[in-house]
Amino acid sequence: MVPAIHDAIEFSYKLPPINNTKLANDIPFYWLNAGVQDVVEIDWVFPAGLWQETKPGVAHATAGLLKNGTSRRTAHQLHEAIEYYGASLKVGAGNDMATVTLYALTKDLPQLLPIVAEVLTDSIFPEEEVALHKKNAIQRLLVSLREADFVANQQIDALLFGEFHPYGRYSRQEKIEALMREDILAFYKKCYNIGQAKIFMAGKVGDSEVKLVNEIFGTLPAVHGIQDTQVFSAPGPSEMSHRVINDPNGVQGAIRIGRTFPNRHHPDFPKMVVLNTLFGGYFGSRLMSNIREEKGYTYGVYSSLQSMAHGGSVIIQSEVGRDVMEAAIGEVYHEMEQLCKVPADKEELLLVKNYLLGGLLGDLDGPFQILQRWRTLILNGLDNEHFERNINVYKTITAEELQHLAIQYYDKTQFYEIGVI
Repeated sequence: MVPAIHDAIEFSYKLPPINNTKLANDIPFYWLNAGVQDVVEIDWVFPAGLWQETKPGVAHATAGLLKNGTSRRTAHQLHEAIEYYGASLKVGAGNDMATVTLYALTKDLPQLLPIVAEVLTDSIFPEEEVALHKKNAIQRLLVSLREADFVANQQIDALLFGEFHPYGRYSRQEKIEALMREDILAFYKKCYNIGQAKIFMAGKVGDSEVKLVNEIFGTLPAVHGIQDTQVFSAPGPSEMSHRVINDPNGVQGAIRIGRTFPNRHHPDFPKMVVLNTLFGGYFGSRLMSNIREEKGYTYGVYSSLQSMAHGGSVIIQSEVGRDVMEAAIGEVYHEMEQLCKVPADKEELLLVKNYLLGGLLGDLDGPFQILQRWRTLILNGLDNEHFERNINVYKTITAEELQHLAIQYYDKTQFYEIGVI
């Protein structure tokens, strides 16, 4: 007998619970025992993103150089020690946070965790490593500046937030050249203080691994309660539409159209996730159907909803031929108008809901994906009830609610646009 086919909206969605404790020195520690493979992910998350920068470029430089030398080991020795166990240690800085992530076999944690502790407490940022990092960063920047999509990404953020705002700031050669070892070391000491960290762990772990983390990181000196007092405004420029000729002979152009939008704490955010998906958030979206399938202007056009700690944005992006750039921009605005004028039909809305919830089913299958869900909630000061409310919105939102939301947030006069050739 053929089993019945069910829509994703018919399923129940439960986020498996996470253990919430504190190490001996009061560092928050969240861990999840799940999975059948003897592997583990551990994340150390610090308030060390662009928002905390004291000098442009210092957040990315600090993250990029964190593994490049301690008072005991050179960069080569550190990398060799980690690779010996087949492990991976990655560091990345975002708008608000920096994350140090270790992927390893569970059995190798006794050897690897002391190395991570050494990196987090004793990085020295040797002058020669700083010089090499700056040289490579400038080379990458000069290559990237030839690409229309890179320039467009820089410019749209600057338009939305202002070039001097952390979310609108972008790399310049002179800013990279101005970075000194002292700037990086000061940022490291302030923002990578272990007392500011939150630690997350998932995989095949249990009491012995929890005890090990506490023995190594719970005994470190930890200063708590450093407050972020920075305040930034985000003034927009007077001109809403901009064109940049980056390559006079270029045949390809990059389009970015965006506006600011409240972050995930706003009650409209989960509704906007549904509307943004319908508009341009997946391959079957309205933007794709029109601009890719019907008009053939592009291989892909997408709309993304971004949430940061101090704001957010909606950005539509595409790469198109130079000769059809203006026509493609016009079609984006046409689809905005249609969102406001014509409610989604039942079949279209059901498809979007199934896409969102079907993707969520995949995100809840595996310890690392579950940890990512919990990490997003915890770092944003949210809980499981927030997750369940969002699921309810995805399941029950109506076409009329989406149309009302579109009228409120897809007024084309509120969007900045940039086209780069």
